[in-house]
Amino acid sequence: MTMVKSLQKAIDYMEKNLMNSISISDIAEEACMSPYHFQRSFTILTDTSAGEYLRRRRLTLAAHELSRSNAKVIDVAFKYGYETPEAFTKAFRRQHGVSPKEARLFAGKLTSYNRLVIQVNLKGAEPMQYRMVEKEELQVVGVKQQFSLINGENEQGISKMWEEVNANGTTDDIMSLSNQKIEGCLGVCVGEPEGEKMEYWIAVTSDHNDAKGYETRQIPAAKWAVFSVHGAMPHAIQKVWKQIYSEWFPSSGYEHAPSPELEVYGDGDPYSEDYYSEIWIPVK
Repeated sequence: MTMVKSLQKAIDYMEKNLMNSISISDIAEEACMSPYHFQRSFTILTDTSAGEYLRRRRLTLAAHELSRSNAKVIDVAFKYGYETPEAFTKAFRRQHGVSPKEARLFAGKLTSYNRLVIQVNLKGAEPMQYRMVEKEELQVVGVKQQFSLINGENEQGISKMWEEVNANGTTDDIMSLSNQKIEGCLGVCVGEPEGEKMEYWIAVTSDHNDAKGYETRQIPAAKWAVFSVHGAMPHAIQKVWKQIYSEWFPSSGYEHAPSPELEVYGDGDPYSEDYYSEIWIPVK
């Protein structure tokens, strides 16, 4: 099953279960993907999380029902998964800008989110440069933090993490531990089992097992698709991430292998338009 078909199947499943309680694991299973890779693919392609999509669609349908029927607000709240009218009213006002009662009286405009259809560009307008590389098992040493994948919190948090480690000298200290099996400083993206969060490492490949203040992690042997990134951080690398999922995966015949993804940063000014970096994707 192609990634596009998998994601569309997941969307169809979500639409059929808007009135039911479903988890990211349930949706990912329908797409034949791990919860992390489903959530990451969905977020990169749609600029929203699966949980946020469900919330928006439920509140859209709830608004339609309130404006077209005599159903009680409390009944509509329960129908669309809210345990109390207060929680429903708060979420409803956040999306629509009016209360459920005001929506019934046609007092104000409503915000409608339509059913999503995944569309990808199979013929990228811009060329993508990549090469295939095989590596044995690697060990990385560095620091890590956990980030939510919801509402782009990971992108904002990771940028701030880099600013902090660059400012306090941690990056230079980590680089002194490198064995250069992959040249440069790494950003290691590790999926959490439930799919709502990710772990991000700033690290290097290293033979050190007891470097004070740092943690270690094993990266399994894999075949890697290595993509060239040209331009200032963080926008250049975020742009290529989106191209990989929206253009390269649907047309390449490859699937994501169960291993962390890598961002590889070389020397130079990361905010320069001439800066060079790479994205390493484990594939099968």
